[in-house]
Amino acid sequence: MKRSRINEIMAEADEMIRSFGFVLPPFAYWTPARFKACAAQAQALIDARCGWDITDYGAGRFDDMGLFLFTLRNGRLADLQRGGGMCYAEKLLISKQDQLSPMHTHVIKAEDIINRGGAMLVVELFGSDPDGNFDETAGGTVMCDGIAHRFAPGERLALAPGESVTLMPGDWHAFWGEGGDVLIGEVSTVNDDETDNIFRDPIGRFAQIEEDAAPTHLLVSDYPSWLV
Repeated sequence: MKRSRINEIMAEADEMIRSFGFVLPPFAYWTPARFKACAAQAQALIDARCGWDITDYGAGRFDDMGLFLFTLRNGRLADLQRGGGMCYAEKLLISKQDQLSPMHTHVIKAEDIINRGGAMLVVELFGSDPDGNFDETAGGTVMCDGIAHRFAPGERLALAPGESVTLMPGDWHAFWGEGGDVLIGEVSTVNDDETDNIFRDPIGRFAQIEEDAAPTHLLVSDYPSWLV
């Protein structure tokens, strides 16, 4: 993805988020120079990879297959492993109309996917085989706003604003906006986007960046190279 396009997506996303009454935390608006200057104080944010995350899954077709994310807070895997402490994470996402977030599951993370506003959010579901692999013949059970829902393989849930689905490890899912763009909330256990996204197809999690402009704000994937 071109850096100039990423800058545009950030501005568009911030406008949409504000239109629904949400405001991102102050560090979201730091320039790269400010972030670098504050890196020592912000080490917890850096280690947790909180911040801007815009991906085309390495395919170069963001409008067709991509996702905007902002990690607001993220806990520590060590706390999750010992069963106490900061074991949770929270994100805001934007899924544009007909923009696919491709079929995937998680090994560790359980998550609530919440339609916070906008159009309908469609979530396509499959179950796993006994080894946790994608199984086009398997269904399963998810919780929709606390109510158990048995899904058939390939069933598509349509979530209106205010509705949610709880996905457990092994629940394979893809999603997109239907009829317009959707602001999505994600509340989960500790999030590790580097190792805990298992895609059905061989795609990447992060975009390859073409530096045609200076970044307005850093992406979480920029931290290792910019904050040194």
